[in-house]
Amino acid sequence: MDATIILIDSDSELARARALVDRLWDSDDPTDIVRLEAQARLISAYEERKWPRGLPSIADLMRHLMDQHGLTRADMVPILGTPSRVSEVLGGKKGLSMAMVQRLRARFHVPADLLLPPPKKAPSRRPTRRVAA
Repeated sequence: MDATIILIDSDSELARARALVDRLWDSDDPTDIVRLEAQARLISAYEERKWPRGLPSIADLMRHLMDQHGLTRADMVPILGTPSRVSEVLGGKKGLSMAMVQRLRARFHVPADLLLPPPKKAPSRRPTRRVAA
């Protein structure tokens, strides 16, 4: 094969780059393997720029965990406290208390940082200039 690497800045070039990866995939040639890795990185960078991944909301995470473990809203009451609290959390209207986070961690074996909201960014402060007296 030739030594082409496709720089990606459109969906049509993304399709061409994926086709190139498909052609290089089964090659044992060291040059093709290097090209495959480089092209895969370019594809990944383009996709991350075009479709950035965000963290799921607490409500989405809770619904996913419930689905994976075959749980209903009623099954979540011992963990979250009351049926209305379950509805509020799953509806995205209320966050989790630390006690809820601890019970969720114990029940589902997930890290606490997935269950806690991201820290709020402090407003940036402009540096003040000191005036010589």
